[in-house]
Amino acid sequence: MPADRRPWDARVAAWLVTPLRGTALTPNHLTTIRLIVGLFGAIVFALGRQPLLAALLVVLSNFLDHTDGEFARMTDQYSTFGHYYDLAADAIVTVGLFIGIGIGLRGGELGVLAILYGLIAGAAVATIFQIRNVLENRLGKVATRQVSAAGFEAEDVLYLLPLVIVFDVLDGFLVAAAIGAPLALALVAFDFQRRMRTPVP
Repeated sequence: MPADRRPWDARVAAWLVTPLRGTALTPNHLTTIRLIVGLFGAIVFALGRQPLLAALLVVLSNFLDHTDGEFARMTDQYSTFGHYYDLAADAIVTVGLFIGIGIGLRGGELGVLAILYGLIAGAAVATIFQIRNVLENRLGKVATRQVSAAGFEAEDVLYLLPLVIVFDVLDGFLVAAAIGAPLALALVAFDFQRRMRTPVP
């Protein structure tokens, strides 16, 4: 049998949803749950009162993001709507996270700049999602597969968010995101231009 190349959280997600086969549950239901949990986390961040709870909700949402795809694969419930719904949920939750953090930190050392940093990071992430969507439509899903190592992907850094709260470095996290997200966007845009010049196989 070929080696399982899925990230660890995807494997755990598949194990958790396996007993749900044969029920009325659909992948879109799981996407909706992920979306609600993620948005709730962003709102709690924006309120600025319980950041650890917000971080845990975002972590849960990030994990739940794998359940719909794994469930769709094991039950053969693929749909074009479900695919784009999942992409939209990913973008909304991730963008909402940074904007929520920015709003929640506006009363701290960063002041109103926190909102600007959140908007910058969120806008960069939203643009990256759009570019990846265009690439996927042109070259297939394999063209947008994330780089992974030892069963972990770049997005798994969000699992460290509770530690960011515990060590009280959320301001630094937001500033790093406001710098790192545009840099990542520049790399993605460069790769996009290169790939768009390549003939479609």
